[in-house]
Amino acid sequence: MGTSITFKRADGKDTEGYLAKAGRDHAPGIIVIQEWWGLQDQIKGMCDRLARAGYEALAPDLYGGVTVPYHDSQKANREMSSLDFLDAVDNIVRGAAAYLSQSGAKVGLTGFCLGGAVTVIGAVRVPEIAAACCFYGVPPREAAKPEDIKIPFQGHFATKDDWCTPEVVGALESDLKKSKARWELFRYDADHAFMNEQRTVHDRAAAELAWGRMLSFWRSHLGG
Repeated sequence: MGTSITFKRADGKDTEGYLAKAGRDHAPGIIVIQEWWGLQDQIKGMCDRLARAGYEALAPDLYGGVTVPYHDSQKANREMSSLDFLDAVDNIVRGAAAYLSQSGAKVGLTGFCLGGAVTVIGAVRVPEIAAACCFYGVPPREAAKPEDIKIPFQGHFATKDDWCTPEVVGALESDLKKSKARWELFRYDADHAFMNEQRTVHDRAAAELAWGRMLSFWRSHLGG
């Protein structure tokens, strides 16, 4: 359904991404941020699915064309560790928001794993974002403080997650209680990356429940 495009970063440089169009004018936009595996077909599929739900969905390619096989966690960690998160947010995410908002529509931000952390940072640092939905990713506080979020925020986390552990999610919840945002957090009896249907950790029941909650969130805060 979608296609690869080139768009401008906030600093004016070109960057790449995958765009799935809603097929109607002035559709709200959603930026979709990849896992640490890169811009995999699974993320493109998320964009296609959002387009079918009525949203223009753009997944920036944060790794510049590099994708990592699911079994190679060491390479994925190297790629993620080499990513300048603040540059990615301030220039790539903000450039994607500018691209999607050309029609005047509202723009949301979502992401998974690495992309979940980017979503929290973007919710703080990108003024063009109207609402943010995070899946199992929390950045270090030096990158963004969740209590500084002011836009509507929704989070989805797994109770069996060994990265975004229940303790990490509890700290996020405590920080959000200090914020001025309208927010909600959901926890699922599942593993990290339960939304990824290409991996053995996929949990269909949890994924479909989270998907429905996310769409309801977008309808409330972006329209569509």
